[in-house]
Amino acid sequence: MSKVSLNQEEFVTNSFQKQARFRHISKILLRRRFVVLGVSCIVMSVTSLMAVMTKTNYKSYMQILVNSNVYEGVELTNIPNNGVNQQANSQPQVIDYYAAQKNLMLSSNLLEKAVTLLRSTYPNITVNDIKGTSNDGRNSPLQVTQLEKKRGVNQLVSPVFEVSFQNSDPIKAQKVLLALQKVYQDYNLEQQQERLNKGLAFVNTRIPLLQKQVRQAERNLENFRKKHNLLDPQLQSQILLKSLTDIQKQLQTTRTELQNVQERQQNLEQILAASSQQSLIDANLGESTRFQMLLSEVQKTEQALAQEQLRYTDNSPIIVSLKQQYQHQLQLLQQEKKQLKIDSTKAVALTQGQIVEELNQLKATADKLKNQERNLVFSEQRISTELKKYPSLITEYQRLLPEVETQRQALEQLLQTQQFVGLKITQTGFDWQFLETPTLATYNSYDKLWLVFGGMVMGPVLGVGIALLWGMRHRVISSPQDLQRVSNLRLLGSVPKLASHAMEKRLPSLAWNWRRNTKPPLVETNSWLPCHETLDMVYQNTQILKHPFPFNSLMLTSALPGEGRTTLALGLAASAAHMHQRVLLIDANLRSPKLHKILQLPNEWGLSLLLVDETNENVHDYIQPIHPSIDILTAGSPPEDPVKLLSSQRMKELIELFEQSYDLVLIDAPAILGTVDARIVASLCNGIMMVGRVGWVTQTEVTQAVEILNRLNLVGIIANEASN
Repeated sequence: MSKVSLNQEEFVTNSFQKQARFRHISKILLRRRFVVLGVSCIVMSVTSLMAVMTKTNYKSYMQILVNSNVYEGVELTNIPNNGVNQQANSQPQVIDYYAAQKNLMLSSNLLEKAVTLLRSTYPNITVNDIKGTSNDGRNSPLQVTQLEKKRGVNQLVSPVFEVSFQNSDPIKAQKVLLALQKVYQDYNLEQQQERLNKGLAFVNTRIPLLQKQVRQAERNLENFRKKHNLLDPQLQSQILLKSLTDIQKQLQTTRTELQNVQERQQNLEQILAASSQQSLIDANLGESTRFQMLLSEVQKTEQALAQEQLRYTDNSPIIVSLKQQYQHQLQLLQQEKKQLKIDSTKAVALTQGQIVEELNQLKATADKLKNQERNLVFSEQRISTELKKYPSLITEYQRLLPEVETQRQALEQLLQTQQFVGLKITQTGFDWQFLETPTLATYNSYDKLWLVFGGMVMGPVLGVGIALLWGMRHRVISSPQDLQRVSNLRLLGSVPKLASHAMEKRLPSLAWNWRRNTKPPLVETNSWLPCHETLDMVYQNTQILKHPFPFNSLMLTSALPGEGRTTLALGLAASAAHMHQRVLLIDANLRSPKLHKILQLPNEWGLSLLLVDETNENVHDYIQPIHPSIDILTAGSPPEDPVKLLSSQRMKELIELFEQSYDLVLIDAPAILGTVDARIVASLCNGIMMVGRVGWVTQTEVTQAVEILNRLNLVGIIANEASN
């Protein structure tokens, strides 16, 4: 079938289509409801069991201010520790001071000292009783936590540490912290004095070595300057470069002046050689490059004008343009000739003596300019030769100068460190200051309540999160636009969820009236058939697409079962009836028929028996009318081999017979994925329409279904349950 033109691809726009992402989420949760329920039950069961098994503990704590004033302004990592010179841009080594202090508080060495103090009260206490046996320390009775402080919207690290200890005995919890407080204080005094003394001894050892290195670097720089008689080679090279540039400019100017003098001298010699004014004029005309060029252009224009006059009339724009160009060139030629005559007249007017005198002056000037040119060339060569030496000198100078500056900075920094450390030695105080002494342990029973409450909250939240992640991972279609993008098909329309409960109430009476040839008005059918303005738009879109090849038979299918294609088939039948079309709706789902259940019709006689019946005389006996314009052919009793019946020649003949009897034959086919029934029926129909349930079918399933039907006449796709 040929492609439809662009004008025929215009669809009726559904102005009531909306984006409803919350509906997509609810559909995912509905589809994965058992996952949500299972995860919630597991999480709540685990947290409840943990709450039952949790022991009752008492907690005692104290707060320590970690003061780092001993290291303030001192960066020992910047001090050179060997004879190798450091680069000026070297970065100081970063030390996580607070993390080191926390590890020190939890070190086994200090905890062993605390255990020794507690042995008199608790003889059996060990380091593991305080620190715990786990490697990560998360479940340890002893916890060291660095507090945080808030400044504006930022969370800043506080120098305050909270040390807590949990135990079933509140008195023991407090005594353990008291012992740790004593150990921390003693250790702090010892280590502070030791660190400061070591730092001062190291600084005093390094100062003489750095002073020697500074003096050596200064001597090297001074020897370099004396040897080459240079203070700053980089600055001197810039001065020479500027001089070379000036000489090159003078040389260019001198050569230009010399060329002008030589040309003037040649002109005077030619004038002197001329015997008369006319011969001088003719000579000037013959030697003038501009005059010869203008003469050549005039001749070319004459030839072009003569050629174009053979092809065009005198009023042609080309002829007029060439004539104007020719006149302009003649004027320029006359002006040049006139100027040459004036110059020739002036030249004749001069006496031969004056010409000879001027020639002598020009010769003297030329000799002077040549001598000046030789001097400038010599100066240029001399400066260029001298500049070739400077790159190596600059490289050596740039190596010596930073070395001196680096050594001076290191020495100055080390002297400042010496003064600072000496001042610190005279100061007293503690690195660790106890802001709050160990308190009596308090009852810590909120863990059980938090576990139960956390399980009740986190269970459903985690279940919903897993369900949504699962749904997103499988890439469920969330909107009609996604459905159109994934399928790469025409979006025939977006249909909201249609209620079908009203049809059950009106069906029996309408069928009874039909058998008595009482035609109910079309308005009454709206109360029992799925009717919605979007269905009319879908049908109208198919009508736009059918030209020039009519879709007498249309098959509705979907990627998965449960996407609402049967309800949409009934709705499209009603929409076609509104357009005064006579419709036959066939239930081709022989394995799991639903149409007769929705319409409450008997299913003993249907398509399965009609396919076995090889005559066409009793075809009308299998068809059940439900409306003056709508007939139904149910699926019939489930056969043993549906594939054999649907792929038979009889099925093709029946569809061709129905296409001759009805304006539209709608076939409700099963889902594409899982069985081959729909693929067989699709090959027998004029057109195929897919149904995609938004929030239900995944992108992979839609892609697989489209690939299966891609070689057939796939009209487009309908987004079902797209919005309310």
